[in-house]
Formats: sequence, structure tokens, C-alpha cells
Amino acid sequence: MAHPTRPTSPIPRRGTIMSGTLATALAVVLAPALPAAAAPVPHPGAAVASADCRVDSEAPPKRQMRAEWIAGVHNIDWPSRTGLTPEQQRAELTTLYDRTVDNGMNAVFVQIRPTADAFWPSPHEPWSEWLTGTQGRDPGYDPLAFAVEQAHARGLEFHGWFNPYRVAMHADPGRLAADHPARRNPEWTFTYGGRLYYDPGIPEVREFVIEAMMHAVENYDMDGVHFDDYFYPYPVAGQEIPDADTFAEYGDGYDDIGDWRRENVNAMVREMDAAVHAAKPHAKFGISPFGIWRNSATDRRGSATNGLQSYDAQFADSRRWVHEGWVDYINPQVYWEIGLPVADYAVLVPWWEQVVEGTDVHLYIGQAAYKVGNPGAWSDPRELARHLEFNRDHPGVLGDVYFSAKSLRTNAADAMAIVHDEHYRYPALVPLHEELPGAAPSAPRVTGGASGDGVELDIRPGRGDLPAYYAVYALDGAPGREAECAIADPRTLVGTVRAGEDGRATFTGEGGGRTYYVTALDRTHHESGVSNPRHVR
Repeated sequence: MAHPTRPTSPIPRRGTIMSGTLATALAVVLAPALPAAAAPVPHPGAAVASADCRVDSEAPPKRQMRAEWIAGVHNIDWPSRTGLTPEQQRAELTTLYDRTVDNGMNAVFVQIRPTADAFWPSPHEPWSEWLTGTQGRDPGYDPLAFAVEQAHARGLEFHGWFNPYRVAMHADPGRLAADHPARRNPEWTFTYGGRLYYDPGIPEVREFVIEAMMHAVENYDMDGVHFDDYFYPYPVAGQEIPDADTFAEYGDGYDDIGDWRRENVNAMVREMDAAVHAAKPHAKFGISPFGIWRNSATDRRGSATNGLQSYDAQFADSRRWVHEGWVDYINPQVYWEIGLPVADYAVLVPWWEQVVEGTDVHLYIGQAAYKVGNPGAWSDPRELARHLEFNRDHPGVLGDVYFSAKSLRTNAADAMAIVHDEHYRYPALVPLHEELPGAAPSAPRVTGGASGDGVELDIRPGRGDLPAYYAVYALDGAPGREAECAIADPRTLVGTVRAGEDGRATFTGEGGGRTYYVTALDRTHHESGVSNPRHVR
């Protein structure tokens, strides 16, 4: 994903170059369209639901990815600066997570390998400089373990965000930690645009970066693995990527260096996908590429745009990744407003929807929260909400991801409040990947009742495999058959709660006078039938 350190926007206006910077975010999420009011909607517990269950057209999506990127590079989001104590770092992250929940979101994409360094005790790479200010210095705790644990405690999916090939935001190997792999293997690297990169064309490099990233996947309870938009570096005017010698050594069978570079990236994506699913079958692997694959003037299969083409500029064939099934979700950074001539949001979203059509790959849209307040269309705080309104007419869009956490509490705070009130007022379950392993647990049992001014429910698992978490629904009045059917309406969902190691959970909520139902969900979000009703006066 692009980030605020990129020097110039790669999207040309007609006859000029757009000024400013493109902040990079990793991932993205948008709202799926709703069924027509007359169409039957399957009940989450199909065995007990009537075929006549319906949801009106005003209801929000029941399943929708709603996420934010939390960037570590340059201390964009977390930690906000170097030199914080472990206690201060932990407090910052829990505050970010609490705001994420308050904004109606259900997932976080946290950067844990920004520059070939680690937010966990890695045997392959040094501690990240963005934690302490000094690469290789132990921060005094395990940030990744804490980040995963606290996300799950709040019902948030945790996607670990990795940058595969970026080694440093500078070009001086002498500034790296003494035992950094890039210093031990200088032949693995090249400098370009004032930065240091691993060379994607060297097979040993690809094997190493996959092994380094997989250490986190294998040893931490992550729900997803996420790449941003950096593969080969973004082009810098007047400079050539210095990999001619690598091509000469490893490019047999390729007449064109661009085709060879694309295959290097394809191989890494393909092999990482296989490694992730072999280690953690439930984990999702996704990428947030630059928003334009190719322009239709270059390739008839491309979008009706006129901007930088990631296929040619970064050698990222994101369209192929989708069609080959090498990703579980694609999260293009569609960081432009509706109506922008060179890269119209209203052109790119339908194009990406068509790309994923007929595949098992989910489409989430990357949203440019960092642009809110900029001159032009972004000066209107409703621009983000308009994007989600547009998405409602495109059922292939299953959610949105916002760059980044800092913007959502500063320049985009008012815009996000509008999004929350108009689109995220009710909770949403994470979209279900049918191709990932798993099955709906048995329906749970619920006891409990009024507690002070609120309600406290004790939830116990049914027989069989223990669930990962529970979804709690509340309906006005006493139990009735209409109430069972009404659970199909997402507006009855009041929250989720993670199951403990024994499968039990306690849900606390506000107010009585309602009947509560609970469903159980597994790690990949298969949902059970409904529990017994629990009426709380």
C-alpha cells in the first residue's frame, strides 16, 4: 500500500502530474448490496428459520468487512513515536482498538514487519526500529502477542500486515542492525530512490522473506496475513531498477525483463499463499494493490482510467492473483474521489467487482481516510459516506479498509462519524469464506437475566466443537416465532463476544424488556442455529 512518505502521486492529470502524496494503506473494506425487499433471505440458523423470512431493503449488510490499517513505519499510527515505555505502547494500542470498536469496525490490519524488521522476537530479523528508535533493541515485551490478544478480546479480527521486500527507508546498509540479514548478505539488496530493497529476482531472497514472515504466522494466533502494495518499488523518474545482473543470472527463458519481474512477484505470492494455508488453514491471505491494474488504453481488459499501472510499474499482476486463486481477498487501494477523470472511484469499483466475479476471492475496497480535508471533493466530509453508498449497489464489494487509524481520529473523525451513523450503526459479522475449512458449531444455551440497569447473559456451548465466538441478538418484547425469523435482520444484532477456552462466555448489555437469542460461530465465521430465547424484563 502506498504511504505518506511516497514523494509524488503517480496519477497524471491530463497534461500534468497530480501534486501531493499518496498515503499508503493496506487493505480495504466496502459494504455489500442488500437483497431486494421481496427476496427471501436465509436465516442464520437455517434449520429453524421459515422460508418466508425477509429483510427489508433498508437493512444494512449482516456480513461486512470493516477494518482499518494500523501502520508502524515512520510511527504513523502505532507506536506513535519511539521511546515509549512498554506500558505506554500497550496503552496506545488499546486506545486505538477501543476507538476501532466505537467506529463500528470488526477487524484491524496491523503492520508488524515494516522494513525487514519485526514486531515480535524473530529468529530471522531484528526488532523493528519503529518500536524503540534503535533497530535490534528489545522493546521489553512481545508487541505482536499483545496486539493479537487485545484485538481478539474486543471481537476484532487480527490481520498481520507485512511488507515483503522493503529493507530500509534509507539507502545506508551501515545504519542497519549489525546482524541484519541485509548486512550479512549485501548481494541480496539494491538501492533505488534513496531506499534499500531486497532483490525479488533472487530465489534465496524469496525463500528467506517467506520464512521470516511465516515465523509470525506459525507462532501467533492471527486471523489473516496481509501484504500492501510494495513489491518492486514505485518508479522514480530518471532511475532504473538495478537488477540487470540478477536478470542475466536468473532470467533464462524470458526475453522481457518486465515479464520476468512479474513472475518473481507471482512466485512469492503463490508460495506465500500455500505456506499460510499449510500452517494455518483458517487464516486468510490478502493483498492491497495499487488501485489501477492497467488502463484500458493499454490493455482492453483494464479499467477506463489514465493513471499509473501497477502491472507495468511495480510488476504486480493483481488481476491474475485473483483469477488463479492465490489470494483469499483483494483489497485495492481506490484512493480517489467519485468523478476524478483519471481515476474515478465510480469506474474502478465496478471494474474490480468484475475481476472477482465467479471466483472465491473477496473484494474489499481501500478507502483514503488520510485525504479527508484536502482541497476539492475531499473537503466534503461526506465523500467517504458517498463511497459506501455507491458500494451498496455493487454486491461484489464485501467491505472496506481505511487508511489509517490516525486519520480516523484526526482529519477524518467527522467523516467517520457520518459513516458510522449512516452505515456502521449496527454491528456486522465478518464475511464468510466458504472455501476455508470449518463448520457451524451447535447452537448454544443461554441463561442469565437482568443485572442492575442492564443484562448479563451466561452463554454455554452446545455439543461438539467449541465455537470461537458468539453473536447476540435482541428483539423487543417476549419470545415468538416472529422473533426467530427477525434474527435474519442485522439490526437485531447487538454485539459479539469471544468464547473462552472452555467455550463459555458472558455477554453484558444495556436495558431489559427484550428477548435475547445467541448463535455460535467458528473461526472462519460459520454461524449456528439460534439458541433458546432468553427474555429479560
